[in-house]
Amino acid sequence: QVQLVESGGGLVQAGGSLRLSCSASGHTFKMYNVGWFRQAPAKEREFVAAISGGGGNCVYADSIKGRFTTFRDNAKNTAYLQMNNLKPEDTALYYCAAKSIKFPLPRTSDECDYWGQGTQVTVSS
Repeated sequence: QVQLVESGGGLVQAGGSLRLSCSASGHTFKMYNVGWFRQAPAKEREFVAAISGGGGNCVYADSIKGRFTTFRDNAKNTAYLQMNNLKPEDTALYYCAAKSIKFPLPRTSDECDYWGQGTQVTVSS
């Protein structure tokens, strides 16, 4: 099992940047792909990005491609989501989630086994 804790959310003006962190417990973090998801009020949770256990493979949602980057430091048991050129429509509760590397990179909530508690990102116009 792995326990995940997100941090780094906050209030930022449009065009600004934030870096979210997803810190994991345990010594097997590299054995998990990590997905990033977000949920805005009154909307369904949506896929943002995912990164493989070793960090060599990433996928992104079209809505954030070119603005967000995910990477990880397995020595620190931490994955990151760097968010640049933020827009008001990026406002949401952001989650990281984990799935064993035995499976493909997660693109839906149902695929993920472990979740963090979420961190709020608010982008003002």
